[in-house]
Amino acid sequence: MNQTVAKFIELGNARAVDRAAVPVLSGDDFRAGIIAAVGDGLRIASFFGLKNGDATQLIAVLADDHNARLHAAATNLPGKELPCITAQVPQAHLFEREIAEQFGLKLLDHPWPKPVRFPAGGPVIGDMDFYRVQGDEVHEVAVGPIHAGIIEPGHFRFQCHGEQVFHLEISLGYQHRGVERALIGGPNSRAIHYAQTLAGDSTIGHTTCYCHAVGALARTPQSPRAAALRGIALELERLANHVGDMGALAGDVGYLPTSSYCGRIRGDFLNMTALLCGNRFGRGLVTPGGVGYDVDDKRIETLLTRLAAAKKDCTVAIELLWDAPSVMARFEDIGKLSTAIAEQLGIVGPPARACGLMRDVRQDHPTGIYRFAHIPVSSVTNCDVFARAFVRWLEVQRSIAFITEQLPALPAGPIQSDPRPLLPNQLAVSLVEGWRGEICHTAVTDDAGKFARYKVVDPSFHNWTGLAMVLRDQQISDFPLCNKSFNLSYCGHDL
Repeated sequence: MNQTVAKFIELGNARAVDRAAVPVLSGDDFRAGIIAAVGDGLRIASFFGLKNGDATQLIAVLADDHNARLHAAATNLPGKELPCITAQVPQAHLFEREIAEQFGLKLLDHPWPKPVRFPAGGPVIGDMDFYRVQGDEVHEVAVGPIHAGIIEPGHFRFQCHGEQVFHLEISLGYQHRGVERALIGGPNSRAIHYAQTLAGDSTIGHTTCYCHAVGALARTPQSPRAAALRGIALELERLANHVGDMGALAGDVGYLPTSSYCGRIRGDFLNMTALLCGNRFGRGLVTPGGVGYDVDDKRIETLLTRLAAAKKDCTVAIELLWDAPSVMARFEDIGKLSTAIAEQLGIVGPPARACGLMRDVRQDHPTGIYRFAHIPVSSVTNCDVFARAFVRWLEVQRSIAFITEQLPALPAGPIQSDPRPLLPNQLAVSLVEGWRGEICHTAVTDDAGKFARYKVVDPSFHNWTGLAMVLRDQQISDFPLCNKSFNLSYCGHDL
């Protein structure tokens, strides 16, 4: 590896290190290290700031997926200017804009210096200079933030020539709740509830990520039974959302058989999560130190019966899509995202795997049950709406197989470890493969063992720019289908 990159400390997923062990580099070495690392095939998992006396300290966490390692380093900014690397590392663009917004810094050499979340005291939400294409017959189409359906708010600005989209700009921030700021000084009784509601359809993913970070900071062991139950719950969450997305994609092209059936089958998977813990979204199931609910033999038998029935139903419903020429005409070659651009932007989750990128935390940085139970990475290379749909279908089948294997073989033992206080002056990075892709939580503790900084990166933060890219040279009427093929979270991005 490049000598500059070697100055970064090596980390493991859900493993804490002393803050003093994180190297503080000069600004030039810090930026050169990130640029070199990304050039060597690593990617930015997290990049954020925190106050360090009168200075702003920047911390970068880089993921080396091929060697199952993370790398971290810091640098101190003495003034109010942030020299940017976005021109050399496009995947840094939102991170740098966010840091400047949160710490009142001036971006230097950033090609797109615009607000990300519009925090209090800043510009009014949505008040920004949108990119415009000049020319005869070029027109602008604005969509949102209020939409026709019951969905969250987001604003989309299209530059078009007739039906052809030249450029799409996405402006979010309407859901900004200040969750990261609220977590500072924790953990407390509210912290677990913040984790559960970071993105409501990813309750298990975000809560597991939070609990892994807290467990690492407290050096709390996780029982094998709790680890298995967390994995089962995470795969049930993946199943419910993937099947729901398959139905929604079918609905977007007017194919009602799959649309109607998948809507019902999604509910079946949600009800399986409710059978585990009494809540369809899994709130209260994953807790620091383990899980809040156990399962007995009768409940395992019921879950396996329901799972077999749901597998049969969704197989019939979803495989109808691949045999319908009208569906394939709308899925294939629509909304293509090249592998090169996906890599440059740091795309994660099904959209990355639909471009042939073998990125999956369960394989690359496994924790918990995934250290012992392997789920094959589902990947295709078509790079289009069809690919993003087919990756979901592969993952549905593999998640069902995983749960079917794990439920009858649950390890014996406790489901909770005794609580321990967090160790002071530590840093822990936690990665979980949520159904949308990689979730990353980075926690930094102070002298008292409380959160001095808590940084969340939802997969949507990486992937919204990918959606903007697939609309270039696309028909504007294809936007709903492309949008659903990503199915990104507004509140997960806005936090």
